[in-house]
Amino acid sequence: MSARRGENPVMRKTGYGGLVYSTDSGRMCPACRRPVADCLCGKPTAAVGDGRVRVSRETKGRGGKAVTLVRGLPLDAEALAALGKRLRAACGAGGTVKDGVLEVQGDHSERAVDWLRNEGFDARRAGG
Repeated sequence: MSARRGENPVMRKTGYGGLVYSTDSGRMCPACRRPVADCLCGKPTAAVGDGRVRVSRETKGRGGKAVTLVRGLPLDAEALAALGKRLRAACGAGGTVKDGVLEVQGDHSERAVDWLRNEGFDARRAGG
């Protein structure tokens, strides 16, 4: 295989690569080149797991600030976002939904467990 004049043989396009992350929409799917939230090629279903919702408190990588994490909710992305909004309003705090995990700013684990049980979820406190 010889390289054409002016072409670097190491820098050939191989079909791999492309846009991986965009500041507008975050992670991009390598197959369909859409944001992961809008991916058309393989919609992941909500993880059912053992049906138990786990609520924990975490400070790692957050500059010592506590965050309450809610994992294991068997909901799709839209229902999870709506539930997260109601939970954050009940706790009086901000937060977000990342990769199927609800994050609530501050240590609201006991309040979140009580609220989730009232909503009909089998919520348990996880961690120390």
